[in-house]
Amino acid sequence: MDLNTACMKTLSIILAGGRGSRLKQLTDNRSKPAVPIAGKYKIIDFPLSNCINSGMRRIAVLTQYRSHTLNQHVQRGWNFLRSDFNEFIELWPAQQLTDGSWYQGTADAVYQNLTMIDGLDSEYVLILAGDHVYKQDYSIMLKEHMESGADVSVACIEVPVQEADQFGIMHVDEGDNIIAFEEKPSAPPTMPGNPNVSLASMGIYIFNTKFLCEHLKSDASDTASSHDFGKDLIPLFVGRSKIKAHHFSKSCIANESFPNKPYWRDVGTLTAYWESNMDLTKLVPELDLYDEEWPIRTAHYQRPAAKFNYNYEERIGTALNSVVSAGCIVSGSTVEQSILFNNVRVNSYSHVNKSVVLPRCDIARNCRLTRVVVDSDCRIPEGTVIGEDPIADASRFYRNSDGITLVTQAMIEALLEK
Repeated sequence: MDLNTACMKTLSIILAGGRGSRLKQLTDNRSKPAVPIAGKYKIIDFPLSNCINSGMRRIAVLTQYRSHTLNQHVQRGWNFLRSDFNEFIELWPAQQLTDGSWYQGTADAVYQNLTMIDGLDSEYVLILAGDHVYKQDYSIMLKEHMESGADVSVACIEVPVQEADQFGIMHVDEGDNIIAFEEKPSAPPTMPGNPNVSLASMGIYIFNTKFLCEHLKSDASDTASSHDFGKDLIPLFVGRSKIKAHHFSKSCIANESFPNKPYWRDVGTLTAYWESNMDLTKLVPELDLYDEEWPIRTAHYQRPAAKFNYNYEERIGTALNSVVSAGCIVSGSTVEQSILFNNVRVNSYSHVNKSVVLPRCDIARNCRLTRVVVDSDCRIPEGTVIGEDPIADASRFYRNSDGITLVTQAMIEALLEK
């Protein structure tokens, strides 16, 4: 089977049902894959774009927790495929199809949709997380999987050995066969010939469809299993099946300015989310969103261009080292090393520094925001100062140990009621 045919015979399943509780109140009303990122996107736009750009156009998005905004985004922004060519992006919500339970783990989420999978006549199944930010050509990984004759291939990224205890770590031989798997090990195995790095699982798997279905059924009947790919199935395959490690560096879409730094981020914590957005304010970000050959797509709406008002001595509308999205108005204020998402307004005499301001926020006059994440639809009252007094911030909003403050409209309303 040639590679183009194999891509058309691959079903891509994006696991997008997670809450992402470590993002705190950012996921109170949306699932983690629906969290806005990078000025105009949502996190799920990255795996969806990777699929389309890789030539894989049969995609199922598995949803569960607070899925309305995610469903709306996919329906409005990703409905351009041709069903007459057997292309689709479908939403597969949790429907309690088996024993009346919701998805109990990543493997169970796929198991509960076996009927749909069986009806699609696929040769391969690509399993993806819906909450990571990266650019990857999955067809390169598929080609390696086919040529190796593997039952399952696991995408892995090299991490410093001192950070390996935060990941699921693969122990491989010189042929990249996975010979052991350890979840967050205290003494992580290192790569052959390189004692400084370990191979961490990215939560990206390619299975032969028949192999996957057989083992999902077996796992479903195992009452001792937590029904998770990383915790249960992958360790089970080691030593029993042909399981290969695929190096992300072989299939990542490299930034020419950082050829030896494959970009992949799990934005699962507030700090990681803030840092990923701040990366984009650098002169040359590691994540290249201006690459026309590998575009990141999203839902588009009619919005005016960004606007900057006033040019008086203390009232200059300006943005420095920042990303300012469509529909924004920076009116007599200063935005510095920050990201303003769509339709944000920053009013006169305010200063926004090292902050992430999500869509449709309005920051009143004389505010100062430093190292703040402002949730969508917030109305920041006049004269509000955040990021300068840790005790005051923690008493009014959510402030983590890294000094990042999260502000939501519910927090502001509670403050105004006092």
